[in-house]
Amino acid sequence: MLFRAGRAMREDGGTSAIEFALVFPVFILMVLGIFEFSRALWTRSLLNYAVQTAARCGAVDTATCGSTNDTITYAVQNSSPLTVPNSDFTASTQSCGSQVTVAFPFTFIVPQLFPFDITLSAQACYPKQT
Repeated sequence: MLFRAGRAMREDGGTSAIEFALVFPVFILMVLGIFEFSRALWTRSLLNYAVQTAARCGAVDTATCGSTNDTITYAVQNSSPLTVPNSDFTASTQSCGSQVTVAFPFTFIVPQLFPFDITLSAQACYPKQT
């Protein structure tokens, strides 16, 4: 009897499946979390680029970005992979120069993992050339 109990404790049949079942969901959650936050950082970086180039265009290139609507259109064109509507951008002339801001509602692809929406914003001001 003692021999059978010792042999049963040494057998590893099925432990790999149990370990996999415990670790796999945690691993998938980590991978999806990394993917979602990387996408949010990429979107924010793209929005920063769009407002910086539009603010510079509004300050330097008056032929392309002569009005606020032209500056906003230029910003939308520079946020090319994203579909950002014109209404999310604002352009104005401040004491610092040509200022462009954006507020973009970001939704996660896996809403069960992150059940909330965030608003990514970016702002840039470029001094007017005299």
